[in-house]
Amino acid sequence: MNITIVGTGYVGLVTGTTLAELGNTVYCVDIDAKKVERMKQGTVPIYEPGLEEMFLRNIQAQRLFFTTDIKEALDKSKVIYLALPTPPGEDGSADLSYVISVANQIGEMMTDYKVIVNKSTVPVGTADKVRETIAAKTKIPFDVVSNPEFLREGFAVEDSMNPARVIVGSESEKAQEVMAKIYQPFTNTGIPIIFMDEKSSELTKYAANSFLAVKITFMNEIANYCEKVGADVDKVRLGMGSDDRIGHRFLFPGIGYGGSCFPKDVKALIKSGKQEGFDFQILEATEAVNQNQKIILASEIEKYFKGNIKGKKIALWGLAFKANTDDIREASSLDNIKILLEKGAEITAYDSIAEDNVRQILGDQISYAKDMYSALEGADCLLIATEWSEFKNPNFELMAQKMKNKAIFDGRNMFALEQVEDKGFFYKSIGRKTLR
Repeated sequence: MNITIVGTGYVGLVTGTTLAELGNTVYCVDIDAKKVERMKQGTVPIYEPGLEEMFLRNIQAQRLFFTTDIKEALDKSKVIYLALPTPPGEDGSADLSYVISVANQIGEMMTDYKVIVNKSTVPVGTADKVRETIAAKTKIPFDVVSNPEFLREGFAVEDSMNPARVIVGSESEKAQEVMAKIYQPFTNTGIPIIFMDEKSSELTKYAANSFLAVKITFMNEIANYCEKVGADVDKVRLGMGSDDRIGHRFLFPGIGYGGSCFPKDVKALIKSGKQEGFDFQILEATEAVNQNQKIILASEIEKYFKGNIKGKKIALWGLAFKANTDDIREASSLDNIKILLEKGAEITAYDSIAEDNVRQILGDQISYAKDMYSALEGADCLLIATEWSEFKNPNFELMAQKMKNKAIFDGRNMFALEQVEDKGFFYKSIGRKTLR
């Protein structure tokens, strides 16, 4: 089938490449001409493990194309996926201006039946708005479908090729048949496709992400309580996760959640609720707790240095909001950097993948190291903000040689306590005893 993807951000590019891998001919549209040209030359504009190989394979197989001409792509395709930004406004609501703008263009340009698929995360009722927008421009029949994505950054290729389920919101039998055909390679292997109405589909995405944000935040609250009473959050986590009603995933404590999805989606659902006169009290609490959790170790660092960190050299391992991505949106590292700089600390950071993105924001406000050990030169302490695998088994002897003061503040519980216990480090992690 011929498919157009409008928008080549994270969701659009992964979706387009996946659909090409499933045998479709895919036309990816973006208004950024330089970006389109780079992609034509085989350059992947985002970091995602496994994506480049699949991307290049489908370009070579002539199943994946890139263009700035939406009319050209529209004319060639029966199905149009909208994978456009829906950034949060100042009040937390999702900005639908990009989605509505493209819907207007589609209405003006379409010449035959199309299935318009909302892939972006959008508030309940967006499918209706897209439908109304297009219908105001054309009398040609079309259908609007909600088909939310459930991709984890860092595992997006795995998730896109092996989804737990496919959600399709449409009450049109014709559109359902088209979507069933697209996803037949999945259903052939036992992956379920769940059909529902558009509004339920739209809410399913927000509900899923918000629930996971709540789960993470609850575990962080338990971790902080563990420290008060002398319990070990690792043991509590294992005990909880062994209950198959709960499961082990998203139970790892740390310095809060970030990224492009959870913060935005929690805010948007809170705002959507208020527009209907409904208060998501649990989500409002989750948002507040998470914001405090992100910077919980900054206060611990200040306490360690008896309230004065001016002039202290702090090494920072990790800048991305999580491992295996270059995404720094809502990253805890940035919140900590802001506070520590305001208090007069000097920061040297290492993250080989996300460094360039941070440079674009912070410039030379902090220093950047070529490797994890170089960041430790003369450091008064180390703060770990991202769980990159290269940090899991460091050379503690080399760390001790490099650092001026042997203190580690671990926001991702990278080390088992036994790893650090006899190394002579002060070691503060989340929800576990502090080693002194």
